[in-house]
Amino acid sequence: MEQKIHQGRNIKRFREMLGIKQEALAFDLGEDWNQKKISLLEQKSVVEEALLQKISEVLNIPVEAFQNFDEEQAVNIISNTFNDGSFLNTGHAPTFNVNPIDKLIQLHEEKIALYERMLKEKDEIMARLEKLIK
Repeated sequence: MEQKIHQGRNIKRFREMLGIKQEALAFDLGEDWNQKKISLLEQKSVVEEALLQKISEVLNIPVEAFQNFDEEQAVNIISNTFNDGSFLNTGHAPTFNVNPIDKLIQLHEEKIALYERMLKEKDEIMARLEKLIK
C-alpha cells in the first residue's frame, strides 16, 4: 500500500500541537510571510526542501517528521501527547524513529509546566495586590 504523505498537513498538525497560530509561524518565517501564505502552504502535499528546513528550525521539529508521517500517524502521535491515545488509536505502528517525537513531547510538557508556574505566580501576585488594596 502506497503511503500518501501530505507535508503541508503535517506542518499544520505539528504547528497546532505546539499551540502556534498561523500568524505566529508567518512572523517567525519572515517579512514575506503572512497568515494566508501559511494557510496555502498547509494545503500543499509537497513542500520545497529549503522551506521545510526553515520551518523545521522555527518549530524545532525534525524535517523528517514533515516528510515521513502520514496524516493518520501524525494524528496518532498528537493524540498520544494528550492521553493514552485510546480514542484515536488506529492500531498502526508508526514507521519512524521515535526519539524526535519523545523530544517533542518532552518540550511540549515543559512548556505546559512553565505556563502553569507562570499562572501560579500571577495568582500569588494578584492575592498580594488584593491584600495591599484592603
